[in-house]
Amino acid sequence: MSKEEFLFCPLGGSGEIGMNLNLYAFGKEDNHKWIAVDMGVTFADDSIPGIDLIYPDPGFLIEKKKELLGIILTHAHEDHIGSVALIWPELKCKIYATPFTAALIKEKFREKKIDITNYLQIVQLNGKIKLEEFEIEFITLTHSILEPNGLSIKTPSGIVLHTGDWKCDPNPLIGEKVDEKKLKELGNQNVLAMICDSTNVFNEGRAGSESDVRSSLLNIISGLKKKIIVTTFASNVARMESIFYCAQKTNRQISLVGRSMHRIYKAARQCGYLQNLIEPIDPRDAKNISRDKIIYLCTGSQGEPMGATKRIVNGIHPDVYLEKGDTVIFSSKIIPGNEKKLYAMHNEIVKNGVEIITEENSFVHVSGHPNRDDLKDMYSWVKPRSVIPVHGEHRHMMEQARFAKKMQVPHTLQVENGDIVRLHPGNSPEIIDKAPSGRMYLDGSIGVREDSNGIKERKNLALNGYLEVTLLVNNNGKIKKPIISFRGLPVDEIPETFIFDMEDEVDNICRTFSLQSKKQEQNLIENLKQSCRRIVKEKTGKKPFTTINIFRI
Repeated sequence: MSKEEFLFCPLGGSGEIGMNLNLYAFGKEDNHKWIAVDMGVTFADDSIPGIDLIYPDPGFLIEKKKELLGIILTHAHEDHIGSVALIWPELKCKIYATPFTAALIKEKFREKKIDITNYLQIVQLNGKIKLEEFEIEFITLTHSILEPNGLSIKTPSGIVLHTGDWKCDPNPLIGEKVDEKKLKELGNQNVLAMICDSTNVFNEGRAGSESDVRSSLLNIISGLKKKIIVTTFASNVARMESIFYCAQKTNRQISLVGRSMHRIYKAARQCGYLQNLIEPIDPRDAKNISRDKIIYLCTGSQGEPMGATKRIVNGIHPDVYLEKGDTVIFSSKIIPGNEKKLYAMHNEIVKNGVEIITEENSFVHVSGHPNRDDLKDMYSWVKPRSVIPVHGEHRHMMEQARFAKKMQVPHTLQVENGDIVRLHPGNSPEIIDKAPSGRMYLDGSIGVREDSNGIKERKNLALNGYLEVTLLVNNNGKIKKPIISFRGLPVDEIPETFIFDMEDEVDNICRTFSLQSKKQEQNLIENLKQSCRRIVKEKTGKKPFTTINIFRI
């Protein structure tokens, strides 16, 4: 008779920073029950034309949906909740979240016109839920967003701590400090494994406190004389409150710019945060305020094309503009991969006589993830038998495994997306199987697999351009002069004879084929594709995406 086992399986967020989706299972080999922890997205770069959002392939989870007991959300960052509304319609299960996270989830489903009322269960801070054999306790941590939670996941086989995103902030400004007492209590219960954030494992010391950033921002802002634009992550409510605080202390008004900034502000207020602050004013009204009496708090800290900051810098925002002597403060870090577009925007700003302040030249930001001293504390409190690093690239996870061993953690295990790990029984966690995993692209409003033909074709078009050859065939099967057109090819720079040569080549090929059958027609199309692409390659160095059209007239 098979024994009960406790399993862990990441479908996203292992070997990468973002797109978090983690599964836990308990039961006998042929009868597991599952829970999902987080459902996030990551953001596409310029290498995937037309794609903004990427999320984990949920196929494996959809297969298990009858055994899925619920989705538990640790906090409200997009890399942890961004794909819930995309995947949930295939699952139709309960969602568990603390009030602030729940407020943002409601908004996501409202935008999709989905009534989630009967499925969304709000869990109070430090609350507990029981899903059959799973007993899950929310543990207050600190991070760069409201209500970040670690999860104590208890089964008859033992306890696992899923940290989510966290750091040790002695003065987070909004929300409670890390629940050190609860973590130490866990440490006395022989924790099987800690599934832990690896983002900042290379950084010595501590991540730093929001309180120190506030003091630094106030000092900086107090010395500025003209208009101030502050851009930061909208989700960092403590940072948002700090900018309100600085505005009040320097006798300035504040205006929120950007949809996300307004959405987060509204959700925080609904949940009882951001009370007793000066009222923000509409950007349209802020235009009438003296330059030395206004702070704009904007989205777009990563140079997003449609973010408020980018629109302001480009001079296309209807209400906010920059003038010589103004200052832009980037109170955020540069997310790896965004360097090129952000530095280009920085250059555009300073070129116009505007001062720029970033984390590179001033203390305006602290991370929300644990540095090495923070990790030391967590290891010492929880005393896990094993550490399984997640939420990092492979180099981050490998370093955390090394670091955990230095801190006398008995066992570590490196995983990647799709690995099915047995946490119990056994003396240490081990990979026992592989689940299907991968990436889905949100293409417009449709989720497509990363290897879809549409994506492949679009990449080809973006890199190599487009060639179209149209053949008109009469009733006798005679082909008239071909119509050749191009898009995205440097044909203007080569002799016109190129077109004539291609027309001759098409004519010569067509003469060798009879169009009396579909098979012959298909053979002709394939031959024309190969020949035309070869000619273009010889003349331009490009091998275009090619379409051959045959019309009977």
